[in-house]
Parts: sequence; C-alpha cells; structure tokens
Amino acid sequence: MNVPTRDQARLVIVGATGMVGGYALRYALEHPAVKSATAIVRRKLDISHLKLNEVVHRDFADCYALAEALSGQDGAVFCLGAYTGAVSDAELRTITVDYPIEFARVLHTSSPGAAFSFLSGSGADPTGRSRMPFARYKGEAEKALLAAGFPRLYIFRPAYIYPVEPRKEPNFSYRLLRAIYPAFRSLFPNQVIRADDLARAMVDVALRASGEHGGQIFENRDIRALVESLHTHE
Repeated sequence: MNVPTRDQARLVIVGATGMVGGYALRYALEHPAVKSATAIVRRKLDISHLKLNEVVHRDFADCYALAEALSGQDGAVFCLGAYTGAVSDAELRTITVDYPIEFARVLHTSSPGAAFSFLSGSGADPTGRSRMPFARYKGEAEKALLAAGFPRLYIFRPAYIYPVEPRKEPNFSYRLLRAIYPAFRSLFPNQVIRADDLARAMVDVALRASGEHGGQIFENRDIRALVESLHTHE
C-alpha cells in the first residue's frame, strides 16, 4: 500500500475491547501519523497512552451523545460485532446492522469528511437473498453505509480471522479452525487472515491521504494483498 498517509490524523476506533478492534487501537496508538485515537467502548480499557481518548458509550442504538467526541475526526475504524450463535438472531441483527448505521449517521454529521473503515465478513450479501442471517445482515449494513455519503468508505470482508494470541474460542468451529490453522493456511491461503494484519490494513486505509472517493470492498484475497504491500514498503 504505497500511498501517503494523512499528517497527524485523528482516528476513531469502535470495538477496541474485541480482537480486531484491540489490534487496531494498538496499531493506531503506535502510528506516527496518528495524532489522537478515540476509542468508543462499552467498558473501560486497561490501556494508558498519551494519544488515547477513551469514551465509554454503552448504547450503540443511540449515538447522539457521541456527536461531540466524533467532531473533527479524520477517519473511523468500526470493528464492533458479534459471533453467530453467541446472541439471539434479533440481537445479532441489532449489533450487525443497527449499530454501525447509527454510529455512521452521527459520525458523518459530526465529521463529514471522515473516512470509514468497516469490518464486514466473507459472503456478505447486499441483495438480501442469502440463507445465512449473518451474510444478509452484513450485506444490509454495507448497503446502508455505501449510501451514507462518506467520501471514502472501505469495506473489509475477511474469511477466517486467525486470533494470533490465545483466547477462549466462541464455538467448536473456531476451535477446530485454530487447531488446523497451519494446514488450512497452506491449502487455502486466501481464506485466512491474521487478526493483527487485518486491523493494520483497516487503520492504514483510513489514514490514506489520497484523492480517491467512493466505496471500496476488500475480499480476503484483497486484504492479504494490502498486508503484503504494507510489509514490502516498510
């Protein structure tokens, strides 16, 4: 990704208590082009940093109270989400669709020039025809965000996100994938992405200082290419 970044940008991270969001926040705090990183969280972080502005906000169904914190921002990285099966279908739709749309509405009003980097998922279906609720909901959120008016919108559709650090896996499928990860990565390299690499790519595109406009969708293969470009130009 040989693209110049903004100078001393102000970045918002949503979902910093989660896996990808946590890496995104850490990377943003270390990034020389980031002047400040505002973490919008539902519970307090165990992090202290001069660049960090922590805002506790528990109800993402109503983000009106965030208007001031979101004012004057250059970009946002939205990683808030839930695993299928971990919550009810109604709650999954609320978290997957309603939360990002409401947050994006307030962000765009407060900082109309901000870029938006959104964590979607492989198989997201904006047509609404998929039999998988997660795919329909992610597709619905994507469609709404593309119509929200952001000058630069980046949609990330990762496949299996490798956790990197040990954690309690949310279900059997994730435990299995973690166990066979080395072989799975070798056989299907474009179906996996490291959580830290994904977070890094999401932050870097939000920091781009370019004249591009509109929405871009990055499938897992594209995300890997972004990461490889980052490593090449270090």
